[in-house]
Amino acid sequence: MDIKEYMQGLGLQARKAGRVISRTESGKKNLALLKIAEAIESSHELLISENQKDLEAGKQNGLDAALLDRLALTPSGLQAMVEGLKQVAALPDPVGEISDLVYRPSGIQVGQMRVPLGVIGIIYESRPNVTVDAAALCLKSGNACILRGGSEAIHSNQAIASCIAKGLEAAGLPVETVQIVATADRAAVGELITMKQYVDVIVPRGGKGLIERISQDAAIPVIKHLDGICHVYIDDKADLDKAVKIAVNAKTHRYGVCNAMETLLVAESIAAKVLPVLAGIYLEKGVELRGCLKSCSLIPKCTRATEEDWHTEYLAPILSIKVVHGLDEAMEHINKYGSSHTEAIVTEDYTRARRFLREVDSSSVMVNASTRFADGFEYGLGAEIGISTDKLHARGPVGLKGLTSLKYIVLGDGHIRQ
Repeated sequence: MDIKEYMQGLGLQARKAGRVISRTESGKKNLALLKIAEAIESSHELLISENQKDLEAGKQNGLDAALLDRLALTPSGLQAMVEGLKQVAALPDPVGEISDLVYRPSGIQVGQMRVPLGVIGIIYESRPNVTVDAAALCLKSGNACILRGGSEAIHSNQAIASCIAKGLEAAGLPVETVQIVATADRAAVGELITMKQYVDVIVPRGGKGLIERISQDAAIPVIKHLDGICHVYIDDKADLDKAVKIAVNAKTHRYGVCNAMETLLVAESIAAKVLPVLAGIYLEKGVELRGCLKSCSLIPKCTRATEEDWHTEYLAPILSIKVVHGLDEAMEHINKYGSSHTEAIVTEDYTRARRFLREVDSSSVMVNASTRFADGFEYGLGAEIGISTDKLHARGPVGLKGLTSLKYIVLGDGHIRQ
């Protein structure tokens, strides 16, 4: 197979399909989503059988337990895919939405209309459910997409691709609206991220190494986040019962996710009250604690944190802890070591909460809530295609609106400029 020729062919077909889907009415897009859901429901046995091939190959290739867990398709996982498609179908269609329409002194009306981005290239690892989420969000937002999943999930993704094609065909839409790269050759990624004439945006989902490579080599704009170094700051005006619940959930609900807390900051005046309680819970759950000198003096089984720890996204049962003088030092630490992903403050002081929201420079900032809520589904987006920590275009969980752009529209009635 000539990879360049193959990828160029996918790009050309995606561009043609993109023009069709960009002008397709909501009802037809929703019908396609529901037909894809039906196809997945009727193909459970095939999907699980194909996924089993990937799991067996993964075991032979030495994939670790966490990656095998992400790779596995279960009946409940397939049902979640179906429900996700139905939820996206039920969401409002952002395409064509007009906002801020105002009359100008000249008599013209000026506003903004939401429009699709065009063709989106998505590169991801391991999890076959991303194939369905990505296809659903791109389809509903009027975009064509080219999906390149990891080689470890190639059988699963091709089986899902057949379901997507059936759904698109049943709704009378081009099957090329969603194309899944059928080769595991890494050269396909290099082509995808440089096809400026066909692809408008690249979205990488996976480990830091993948995202760094894509960001460095892409000739196309990239929506991405590199690290999820998330913080929770427990203020000295916090309700300590709330603080304990939030700090435990933020760290231990799931370890290998980008919105898990990696550093806990605690105000000095309440550290002696709250840290021993939290440490007992963390240690019982098998969390390794690394802290500053003050933290170590309060927690006997805490080891000294290094400078590198404050910069680290563990994605594991390890937590860094620092005792700070107060809000200002907490925000200074976050803005120095954070990755602009998600930060939370626990406090009953309204003024401090407002300052934290305003002054902490991250894509999600929370008051009295776990960082684990930084998720497209929890934000009411139905699903997300990823999380962006960039400041231009989309920021935070990227859902339907994040896959569109705005253009100015002008309404006149024979108006001419004087």
